[in-house]
Parts: sequence; C-alpha cells; structure tokens
Amino acid sequence: MSRITAFSMGVSVLFLFIATPSFVVGEEAASSNLQSITVTTSDGVDLYVEVTGEGTPCLYLHGGPGAASDWMRKLSDGLLEKHFRMVYLDQRGAGRSTSPENGDYSMDRMVADFEEVREALGINEWLTMGHSFGGILQMGYVKRHPDVIKGMIMLSCSLDLNESLESSWIPRAVELLEIADPAPYYDQSVPRLERLMPLIRQMQEKDIFWKFAYASKKSEAVMDTTNEGVAKRNHDLQAAAMGCKDYQEDFRPATAEVTVPVLFFYGRNDWMVGPEHYKGVSFPEMMLYGSDVGHFAIIDNRTDLDKAITAYRAKYDL
Repeated sequence: MSRITAFSMGVSVLFLFIATPSFVVGEEAASSNLQSITVTTSDGVDLYVEVTGEGTPCLYLHGGPGAASDWMRKLSDGLLEKHFRMVYLDQRGAGRSTSPENGDYSMDRMVADFEEVREALGINEWLTMGHSFGGILQMGYVKRHPDVIKGMIMLSCSLDLNESLESSWIPRAVELLEIADPAPYYDQSVPRLERLMPLIRQMQEKDIFWKFAYASKKSEAVMDTTNEGVAKRNHDLQAAAMGCKDYQEDFRPATAEVTVPVLFFYGRNDWMVGPEHYKGVSFPEMMLYGSDVGHFAIIDNRTDLDKAITAYRAKYDL
C-alpha cells in the first residue's frame, strides 16, 4: 500500500437485468481456516473477500479510499481473529475486487455490496470494523441497515473528511515541513488533491512522513512490508470516492442517533484524522479509547488495541 494511494495514510444507468449474488471459494483455504471468496454483486462486480477466525462475524471496512484489506489481515496476525470471525472485504474498485461498469460508487451501492456479502455468507447479523475512511462507510451502513449490525468498532476513523484534511492533515504537514508561506495549501478554491500531493512528495523527500502517521520510523517500515508479493491492485475507488458527494458530509452529528454499541479508538498522534477529531463524536453507547499511537494502532501498539477490543467485548457482551 503506497503512502500516496490511501487517505487512511494521509487523503450512476439502469440495469437491464439483476443478477443474484454468488460466491466462489478460492484456493487459499488450505491448512488454516482462511477462505478466499469472490462475491458477484447484483450489478456484476466481483468482490474479493477473505474470511478467517472464530466467533461473532465482523466485517472489516478498509480506508483509503481504496486501500484494500490485505494489509490489515496480514498485520493482524491473529489479533483480530482471536476475537471475531473476520470478513476482510476489498471494496468495489479496490485491491483485488473489480470495478463497476456503470461507475456507481455511491453510498447506497456500497452498502448494497455489504448486504450482498452478508447474505452470500449466510450471516444474519454482524459487527463492523472500520479504519480511517471506513468509519464513514460504517455510518452509511448503520443508517440504512441498523437491524443487521450488532456493534461498530472504529479504528482511527474520520467521520468528516473535510475536517480531518483541512484542520489536521494539512496543518500538520505544513508544520513538519516548516513551510514559510502556507497560504496556498489552505486555499480551498484549489482542488484538494493539488494541495495534498506536493505536501506528500515533500515529506517523502525529507523522509519525515512517518512523523505524520506513525509512532516511529520502524512502524513505517513494517507497513511497507505488506506490499511484498502483491499482484496488481485496483485503484479505481480512490478517485471515485474522493469525488463523490455522498462521502463529503460531516457524519459526526448523526452519531447521536446510532443506538448500537461503539468502540471509538483514536490515536493521540494520528494527524491523518486528527488527535481531537473524537470530540465531535457522540454515540449514545460508546467506549472511547485513546492511545499514544499514530494512524495504525495494529503496528504502533498491538497490546493497547487488544485491550480496547477485549474491554469493548466484555462491556457489551459481544
């Protein structure tokens, strides 16, 4: 996963017929309980899914947009699987999944994908776990189908992309780079990507990107290893989602209406989302857990993440 392709590391045609969702078990299900599955959606997209672990089913919704799910499964190394039956999904247009011919990346269609995966796997209800942009997808899902969601785990999630990027991402990058005249980077009349990319390049050139997203330089190196041996990835979701108005609203006010129990895990050194982003979140049933980590707790402090999930499960009997 490149540092540039995922925001989580920094930033519709009528159908002539409706196909029934289907799934095919892949060849990876061998010595472990890992199953590689393809779910073909009702609009013809092949969604790549990996299922592993025991216990309550939990759908993992990756960030990015478009970062795919394999890095989290690899870095979990059993941590998440000891708690849940993890369902790692590469969203449409991301990773090993295909892209929709009609270009539909709307929230409604994305949520329909989640439901078709759930039905294909024969799951009645499950938890959701999102990272970064995955928090926004969780909000869209729970709003439309609260009856199938037992609870939500939000790991370093942004619920307002604009706030995270404009109030944390850009200011922190400007600070780290010691930019004398930062005004051009705050000029919202300029497309955001045009403002972000120069900052990313400069941080990479100075080899200080890790200070932006990780607790240590070593953590950045660990993330880089997840790219090894990976075949061609699909990146179509990245640009499509960033340009889709469905994902641009501030979802934090809507948290007050969500009744399922939520673990909101945030990093005190997470500048991609913002160390104080949690202050606008008001889930009625929420366990708020802050940790001295960056954007990737699974790397920076596995023990703290494990403690948080264990406490969440115990409190809400999940």
